Amino acid sequence: MAHPDVCFSTDKPAASARSHFPLSRRGALAALLAAAALAACGQGAPNGGMPHGPVPVAAVAVQPENLPVSFEYTAQTLGAREVEVRARVTGILEKRNYVEGSRVKAGQSLFTIDPAPFAAALARAEADVAAAEARHAQAQRDAARLQPLIAAKAVSQKEFDDAVSAEAIGQADLLAARARLREAKLNLEWTRVESPIAGVASRALKSEGSLVSGPDVLLTTVTQTDPMQVIFGIPDNERLKLRQEVDARRLQLPADGRFQVSLKLADGSSYAQTGHTDFADVRVSRETGTSEGRAEVPNPAGLLQPGQFVRVQLSGAVRSNVFRVPQRAVLEGPKGKFVFVVGKENKAEIRPVSTDEWRGGDVVVTSGLTAGEQVIVDGVLKLGPGAPVQVATPATAPAATPAAAPKAGDAKAGS
Repeated sequence: MAHPDVCFSTDKPAASARSHFPLSRRGALAALLAAAALAACGQGAPNGGMPHGPVPVAAVAVQPENLPVSFEYTAQTLGAREVEVRARVTGILEKRNYVEGSRVKAGQSLFTIDPAPFAAALARAEADVAAAEARHAQAQRDAARLQPLIAAKAVSQKEFDDAVSAEAIGQADLLAARARLREAKLNLEWTRVESPIAGVASRALKSEGSLVSGPDVLLTTVTQTDPMQVIFGIPDNERLKLRQEVDARRLQLPADGRFQVSLKLADGSSYAQTGHTDFADVRVSRETGTSEGRAEVPNPAGLLQPGQFVRVQLSGAVRSNVFRVPQRAVLEGPKGKFVFVVGKENKAEIRPVSTDEWRGGDVVVTSGLTAGEQVIVDGVLKLGPGAPVQVATPATAPAATPAAAPKAGDAKAGS
């Protein structure tokens, strides 16, 4: 019986030698090949055996933590207020009173409608008021003159009633004339088309000399750019996941429901100002499958422009009782992600885990680990379930860093 430590070479070289050498030399060649094979086997391990013993690894002891978490979405800027500037009266556009694209103040005149027809209407209304006042005064005198005569029965009741009615009619005519006067004054004032808010005025849509048919014609728009609104969409599947984590007490949202907001511009730089969310829609868009969120961000220098695409980052939420492990410790198998831990008798054990966001070299593990377990970080490629291990250099937990949610389209940890 052969010794268990002895390894044997294949007989293919011997068969090859048999086909090329005379019968008298085959025995000697076979002996040489066997000796060479035995020598080669003896060089691989002590005593001619296979390597064995504990595998040196590095491990980290994990503890549950409460980690800040942020969420990042694609967003678009929008002016805090955007109003349409329209004339209130019909007339010829006489003059544009602002520089297109410049900042304007609330109440500043932007356009002038030809005021001449409205000034004439105002003069006519003033004359009508004067005539109505004179008629009303005459009717008052007539009624006052007949008052003592009716008591003495010097005039008929009909004559007195007619005088009283004429006074009332004169009063009504005076009120109507005064109303037309106020209307004429308003029309004249409205020939001065003003900006209702402070902001940036866009280009004029009508040029001087054009007929403006009142509110039907849009003249320009004014946008308030400080503060600036930021509109973003939260995917419905992510919204449901966050709701479930909040209900399970694995995620804590800001106490007032307002996230702190920071922006990344199109060139990758960070916007200096921060703001807060101020609105979350309950509706889900049929076109995009997202629910709308809105934030308000200061824009004193005017760096942000309406319609600009940015990345919005929401911070202020906290994940409760989660673990952080180095990304290289998380492996993926047919059944999902897993890690190796140092188990009983210093043997490697597999722990299926659920992971969430990651940042830098750390992965956030939401389930699958318990406090104090040693997760194997280095040497995992040499391990299998139940393999003996030796922790060569005990590692400490990684420094706490805020965990950030993966950007849209980014790969999850361990994938």
